[in-house]
Amino acid sequence: MIIYIKGAMMAFQTKLHILLLCFIIFSFSCIVAVPKEQELDRISSLPGQPSSVTFSQFSGYVTVNEQHGRALFYWFTEATTSPDNKPLVLWLNGGPGCSSVAYGASEEIGPFRVNKTGSSLYLNKYAWNTEANILFLESPAGVGFSYTNTSSDLKNSGDKRTAAQDALVFLIRWMARFPQYKYREFYIAGESYAGHYVPQLAKKIHDYNKENPHILNLKGFIVGNAVTDNYYDGVGTVTYWWSHSMISDQSYKSILKYCNFTEEKTSKKCDDAVSYAVNHEFGNIDQYNIYTPKCITSHNNTIRYMRHKSTILHRISGYDPCTEDYAEKYYNRRDVQKAMHANVTNIPYKWTACSDVLNNHWKDSEVSILPIYKELIAAGLRIWVFSGDTDSVVPVTATRFSLNHLNLPIKTRWYPWYSGQQVGGWTEVYKGLTFATVRGAGHEVPLFQPQRAYILFRAFLAGKELPKS
Repeated sequence: MIIYIKGAMMAFQTKLHILLLCFIIFSFSCIVAVPKEQELDRISSLPGQPSSVTFSQFSGYVTVNEQHGRALFYWFTEATTSPDNKPLVLWLNGGPGCSSVAYGASEEIGPFRVNKTGSSLYLNKYAWNTEANILFLESPAGVGFSYTNTSSDLKNSGDKRTAAQDALVFLIRWMARFPQYKYREFYIAGESYAGHYVPQLAKKIHDYNKENPHILNLKGFIVGNAVTDNYYDGVGTVTYWWSHSMISDQSYKSILKYCNFTEEKTSKKCDDAVSYAVNHEFGNIDQYNIYTPKCITSHNNTIRYMRHKSTILHRISGYDPCTEDYAEKYYNRRDVQKAMHANVTNIPYKWTACSDVLNNHWKDSEVSILPIYKELIAAGLRIWVFSGDTDSVVPVTATRFSLNHLNLPIKTRWYPWYSGQQVGGWTEVYKGLTFATVRGAGHEVPLFQPQRAYILFRAFLAGKELPKS
């Protein structure tokens, strides 16, 4: 009996040793299996970066079309804690033609802010990478550091190639470079014209997953101040201008009379009516947030006075209207580009926050994204739409008019949600979609109201309703 027990123990120990050896070999194989390209993209440190940074960062290029030489630039910031257990979120800015590095990463949800001189970075208290691994993509080719070797691409971009082709190819190839994120819970987020990009890419992934392994484990998307439907967005925008005293009764009636928001080309009467309202009635305001000062960049005495006023308002509200200028200073520095493995082909133009060439030559734009919403709601994706209520470019009324025509059943009626002891905004939960406003936020919600945007994002990831108290 003792001999039997001793033999059993020896057999058990042998199996245990084998298991431990297998575990060691498996762990080692996982370590060495990390693609070389991934390590080459690692950012050791950014110039002027705070010394307290502990999370990993990567940036570089992924070729999405060899024939044309199109390559998209990304910047990936892993979660500050437990990145292996947190979801992956792709962030896209709109324009079309604007940079996710300039806006999303540097003045909205990214881990850093750029100081006024463009000489250093400081931490963003409400960075979204405390909750998820965040992937910023400069898309399409021609935006920011992303490039093409075929110049005609810059004048032939559009929704289909940007959302439905290049972005999907980018993600599949990025996953090959970062295999640890295959099958990871995945979400897409964005704002403005990304109201087209995000749902279109979500649909493309959904269709791709029907016939391929689900390496892109898409769970849902969230978009803010999103371009959604030409007609309802148009009527809603003009209504916002009128209801917020930005235009006269006469201009309001003229625009609604002469403008057909579903047509690609507008009539002269429509152009004249809109032009008069914008040039003679708006005044010198920031249309992306009608209650904050504009960034003034000239150098006369009046301008310096306005800058002084902006500085005072910045101290009070935390908002600085010139952040885009600081980003352009920082990302045009050669030491910054070298650290980020950017501009390796020496693109023949400066890095800018937005590309006028792309914006002015955008070829195809869907009239309405509502059919995609219906399809993806039926597919069971988690979908949230939010809207800063001081934006006059894609205002809250535009979004509400558009979403109302989905005719979704209401699950939780309209109520105020809270950030601390203050109302953060209002929300209504429908079957298949959550809509939320963010009080006091402009077009870039996380820029104007970072804490409220952070609470919103955290609730979205958790799949929970926004706090009622």
